[in-house]
Amino acid sequence: MLFCRLFSTSSASHLIDKSKFIPHSGFYPKGYKVGALASGVKKAGALDLAMVVSETAASAAACFTTNKFKAAPVLVDKATLQANNNAGIRAIVANSGCANSVTGEGGLQDACKMISMVDDSIGVHNSSKNHSSLVMSTGVIGQRLSMNKILPAIKELAQGDHLGSDHVHWITCAKGIMTTDTFPKLVSKRFTMGGIEYSLAGLAKGAGMICPNMATLLGFFVTDAPVEPSALQEILSHAVSKSFNCISVDGDMSTNDTITALANGAAGGELITKLHPNYNILEHEVTEFAKQLAQLVVHDGEGSTKFITLRIKDALTYEDAKKVASSISNSPLFKTAMYGEDANWGRILCATGYAGAEVNPMKTNVSFIPTDGSEELKLLVNGEPQNVDEDRASVLLKREELEVMVDLGTGGGESCEFWTCDLSHDYVKINGDYRS
Repeated sequence: MLFCRLFSTSSASHLIDKSKFIPHSGFYPKGYKVGALASGVKKAGALDLAMVVSETAASAAACFTTNKFKAAPVLVDKATLQANNNAGIRAIVANSGCANSVTGEGGLQDACKMISMVDDSIGVHNSSKNHSSLVMSTGVIGQRLSMNKILPAIKELAQGDHLGSDHVHWITCAKGIMTTDTFPKLVSKRFTMGGIEYSLAGLAKGAGMICPNMATLLGFFVTDAPVEPSALQEILSHAVSKSFNCISVDGDMSTNDTITALANGAAGGELITKLHPNYNILEHEVTEFAKQLAQLVVHDGEGSTKFITLRIKDALTYEDAKKVASSISNSPLFKTAMYGEDANWGRILCATGYAGAEVNPMKTNVSFIPTDGSEELKLLVNGEPQNVDEDRASVLLKREELEVMVDLGTGGGESCEFWTCDLSHDYVKINGDYRS
């Protein structure tokens, strides 16, 4: 979500303890240093410039927004990856507070200057004259970056003592790209392939302007596994389709959405190609990792009080299942019903019916699935409305987490898992005060 002033609220959403999502330790890949500092773009000395640097050249992959108005960093990164064949990338720099979007030729030059400063500051001397770094920006659209603040800060961040490899540096880095986020989003894990232990770590920012049609936010993750560039791109694209493309907060997509991945091979082992026997293992690990990181964005949805998992079952195709999930998740009537703790399942059914997917109305089922493992609350069975226990429904809807199951009854057997949140008064307040 683009930059917004810090805000306070006395609503129910404010009472949710989101500190539980902040890790106190992690498993961080070899060969990377990360960190953040305050460049002065944001007010009150807030962190607003983050960087990750690989000690050696890394394979790179990225997924970008499909918005027609692509921000300057998106356009520059696409060109950089193409020129380098997704290889030889050493760093990612990201600023918050200004999106550098819809800023014309000057904005493109600013993005290139940021990359050049990173390359120079970390001592990259590329004989091909191609950039060796990627850039991300998030903030208000239509405003130029304060380069007199950004460029000196990049040099200080890269050459000072702000970068490191421990947990504190990773948390600080995650804070450096926050906008309306209420907590830093950081995930890490270890996994084994071919008897070698590898690590994955990544961070993301996003709380609003979140709607799937690519990555829907800013984020990057890195691994010390050796991965061939084209294989890394396929793995990332698959992971994004099952994670960052399966979340929605408010049905809005940004101009800056970018998810990137780096693999530097610092932990050793055989190069993972598309034909390598460990390819599927890595794809699974990255996909599950991406799901966890994407869900943190929904947990932090602007003004939200509920985290909702949508499980669409028995669709003719996966695409149909995803259409239904997206339709429900973006329905203001469904989202406000969840905020109001109203078991108005008709809104779920309506959004299912206009999604443009094949549905068998005579065999459609809708249920609330409790997260505590207790019996599901059936709302619609084979197209027939049930005598709903409103008291139990009220109890379920008061919980912070809820699962909604919709069985389309087509016989196709395809399914989709999707994550969304409710829509509250605070969402309007936050975005109504957006540039105040």
